[in-house]
Amino acid sequence: MKKIKNSKEDMIFDIIKYVVLTIALLLVMYPLWFVIIASISSPDAINTGQVWFKPIGFTLEGYKRILQDSTIWIGYRNTILYTVVGTAINLFLTITLAYPLARKDFKFGKFIMIFLLITMYFNGGLIPRYLIVKQLNLIDNWWVMVIVNAVSVFNVIIAVSFLRGNIPEELYEAATLDGCSHITFLWRIVLPLSKPIVAVLLLYYGVANWNDFFTGLIYLRNEKLYPLQLILRSILIQNQMESNMVNDVNALKEQNIGELIKYGVIIVSSLPVLMVYPFLQKYFVQGVMIGSVKG
Repeated sequence: MKKIKNSKEDMIFDIIKYVVLTIALLLVMYPLWFVIIASISSPDAINTGQVWFKPIGFTLEGYKRILQDSTIWIGYRNTILYTVVGTAINLFLTITLAYPLARKDFKFGKFIMIFLLITMYFNGGLIPRYLIVKQLNLIDNWWVMVIVNAVSVFNVIIAVSFLRGNIPEELYEAATLDGCSHITFLWRIVLPLSKPIVAVLLLYYGVANWNDFFTGLIYLRNEKLYPLQLILRSILIQNQMESNMVNDVNALKEQNIGELIKYGVIIVSSLPVLMVYPFLQKYFVQGVMIGSVKG
């Protein structure tokens, strides 16, 4: 078979397409690359604008200051715990809520969906929420990190959209003929066919739980329960306070190290998520597209 040759217009379009996509890629990747090279560059080189594409004055002092603090490992342990347990609870509640809402024979589905949508735009505010959490004895309790934000209505809508568009009603009818209950149908048929949306929810909830510092800032007092984000915040604040207490000669040095710490904490807190994302990217793109197009 002879290959079909692209026309001149197609070649021009392809060139423009690749140029635009390359520029978009650089615009997205450069900020992350700059943070990486800035975290290992001399603060003087950063302040004078010499750091652009490669590190200048290589140093690991910022990372040494961060990693030598023993509390950072406590923060990692706590954040991993909150992320694993919280994401498991998030997935369980979201899928079990989305499944009945996705079924056409569920009588109260529209009412519950409207009620959920209202909660996206209206809430009682921070103070009533704090009082409720306090009445539940969750203040300074690690469970508050996984219960307060247990369900995202936005993610429920995505899951409902996916299930409606990709799980045929005939499949359930065939399963019921074999004596399959709703729970069995959900566990053995729906979930295996819903890997893309499960991966999307896993990524959404996992990143949200990993980056959550506001919940800990409001409801936690015990530093041993602090997530990684609060530990890094404490390290940064402590370094700034120390730089203000020393004499003028050492103050400049501490301020320079503080600049390195600012960039370093971004890498330390983001690295695990960046390592996991490539493994979920395939399902992530597929799940978002299917859920949005067929919703």
